[in-house]
Amino acid sequence: QVQLVESGGGLVQPGGSLRLSCAPVGRSFMFGIRGWYRQTPGNQRELVATISNDGSTNYADPVKGRFTLSRDNARNTVYLQMSSLKPEDTGAYYCNLKGEFWNGNGWTQFDSWGQGTQVTVSS
Repeated sequence: QVQLVESGGGLVQPGGSLRLSCAPVGRSFMFGIRGWYRQTPGNQRELVATISNDGSTNYADPVKGRFTLSRDNARNTVYLQMSSLKPEDTGAYYCNLKGEFWNGNGWTQFDSWGQGTQVTVSS
């Protein structure tokens, strides 16, 4: 599998902003769907936003108009810009990348999760 590196979580006041980033470790990738999910204690992990290989995005209704998912193909990185944050946005945010990586002999499919980064929105 492919290791992912996430960053950008933290504590922010309501109305504030944070940017999360996620990138795989390695060099040669072909990406499929990439996205962010959120989980709170006692609840299942839920979709926040995804971006397809053609750049089309999909957002969960509670974050539409406040969160923006983007990508930097040169850095293999996806970013989740979160604005107008609310206390209900609090949770552990997990990056998920799907695609293929070059293993030296051919392409191998992967579906990897990051370790999670905590976002806390509180005054």
